Amino acid sequence: MIPIYRSVIATVTYAVCITLLVAATAQAQSTVRPKLYGKHWMALTGKPLAATAGALTFSRGGNAVDAACAMLAAASTMWDTLSWGGETQALIYNPNTRKVIGINALGVAPTGATVDFFREQNMVYPPEYGPLAAVTPGTPGGLMVMLAEYGKLSLAEVLAPAMQMAEGYPIEEASIVEMDENRDVIAEWPESKRLFLPHLDVNNPDRWAAPRPGEIFRQPDLLATLRKLIDTEAKALASGKDRKAAIYAAYDRFYRGDIAEEIVRSNREGGGLFTMADLDNWQVHIEEPVTTNYKGIDVYKLGTWAQGPVLLQALNILEKVDLRGMGYNSVRYIHWLYQAMNLAFADRDFYYGDTYFPPQEPIAGLLSKDYAAQRRLLINEKKNRTDLKPGDPYPFQGEENPFEDLRKAWTPIPPVVVGKGDSSTQQAFMLDQDEAFLAGTTSIQAADAEGWVVSMTPSGGWIPAYIAGNTGIGLSQRMQSFVLDERLNPYNVVQPGQRPRVTLTPSIAMINGRPLMAFSVQGGDIQEQNLLQFFLNIVEFRMDVQQAAEAANFTSHQMQTSFGDHNAEPGRIELMPSVDPYTQAQLKMMGYSVEVVDRTYNPITAIIINHREGSMEGGVGDTGDDYGIAW
Repeated sequence: MIPIYRSVIATVTYAVCITLLVAATAQAQSTVRPKLYGKHWMALTGKPLAATAGALTFSRGGNAVDAACAMLAAASTMWDTLSWGGETQALIYNPNTRKVIGINALGVAPTGATVDFFREQNMVYPPEYGPLAAVTPGTPGGLMVMLAEYGKLSLAEVLAPAMQMAEGYPIEEASIVEMDENRDVIAEWPESKRLFLPHLDVNNPDRWAAPRPGEIFRQPDLLATLRKLIDTEAKALASGKDRKAAIYAAYDRFYRGDIAEEIVRSNREGGGLFTMADLDNWQVHIEEPVTTNYKGIDVYKLGTWAQGPVLLQALNILEKVDLRGMGYNSVRYIHWLYQAMNLAFADRDFYYGDTYFPPQEPIAGLLSKDYAAQRRLLINEKKNRTDLKPGDPYPFQGEENPFEDLRKAWTPIPPVVVGKGDSSTQQAFMLDQDEAFLAGTTSIQAADAEGWVVSMTPSGGWIPAYIAGNTGIGLSQRMQSFVLDERLNPYNVVQPGQRPRVTLTPSIAMINGRPLMAFSVQGGDIQEQNLLQFFLNIVEFRMDVQQAAEAANFTSHQMQTSFGDHNAEPGRIELMPSVDPYTQAQLKMMGYSVEVVDRTYNPITAIIINHREGSMEGGVGDTGDDYGIAW
């Protein structure tokens, strides 16, 4: 009887496994949105109208860089969780040089933005909103540098769709909800109130103040600013300057002329710290990205001033693990990814910062395969570890760690830090951890038949934004990503001229020296988590681009959030309802605090290059307004 009993059990177990596998495969194959195909070009971004701006630019003869810049301008004008005063991060594959280059258009802390200054305000971190939350504007400079160096069209041609929108476009509900929910904050700033609350009635405070869905939303001040840029370009061209020099003339007017003067004046009038020298000295960096190879695929990310190397570190840790054999979203698969991300994010929280300011981040050690092997040994296959600290990558680049004492004392949950005033005072934050993880930005992908590929994750200046005087430009809120205490991260302590470490993270993957895909996602600290799982969905589980964009992710909250109170929740994991009860129960037994939620991911936008067919395939996540157009 025993052999028969075992045989029955084995048969039933096998049948259950096959049933679950078929169900999972069927679920992966079924998508809410169709996959997008194109031969000549493809444009994907966070809003349908912004994607249309990219399509219009391609139809004018522009390349993928021109189209990406047009989408950036349109998305900024639409307040798609960013505006013109925010920051832009991009990776560009140049088919002429056959290299991937990085665009660092992140603003810097202004003069006077010191640890002592913020502590004298009794702040534990720089504020979330308002004039003091702003780093210098980066998006205008990033757009103009990309266009001048790698585009084909004029600034006037690329800005044309955004300028039409600034004249007036039917505003979407998502932006309106943000305006209404933040009306009390917006009402504190005169120019913001005038723009975002056009129906405000001081005698009737309960009356709806924001625009209404479909109402024509007009931004005359922003339109005037954009006209100044193209007028400057036109005068430069008329004087005999070439296309590139004419675009840089517009750049100079924004950062050194009357536009800069008004931005500085209004920021300081509101209590900010901007000076003309801050804008004048700021520059866009065209830089070499960082990379690792995962099973023959070269993955490119921006440096440690963004969180991109987290993805590369996690891939290095996971490369020697049989993920495919574990099964998609199995107990072991989820556990291994969670632990690998914890290790990589612990390094992010301690070591990442502005690469142009000392101390120098240990990027060679962090991306060392030997370092990844050492970190892999810390993973307990049967138990979630909530005590994981940053590692010591310095020996893997032949150096000693200058902050070893801080590293050893580091904890996932930030220590209590107070200002110089009343130690009982608590700084109020508008975003909780869940909101900060999922808080949007936008993402932009563009590719063309010439071989140009662009991945972009711009952000900053979202609603509620402080409008800079009569420029119509909403200023960034990125100062909040700095820390004031070196115990948290000695590489990311605020000082004038330094960039905060941001979450924004475009991606390009190459195979055999040719582009394979461009991908990024909106959100905060969830970005690298979503992108890791998306990448593995394609590489390990052979999903197509749309299936991978819609597949059920899980979310770790063990890392410190980059916003608000910078808190962490070690062991907390969010799963989608599609994760079966057995898996949930097993994870709980392994020490996870399991929550089942309806959404664990943000909209991913991605383009895969099919070199065999000479075509492109696009995928867009199903949890937002993200949209794609191709030809």
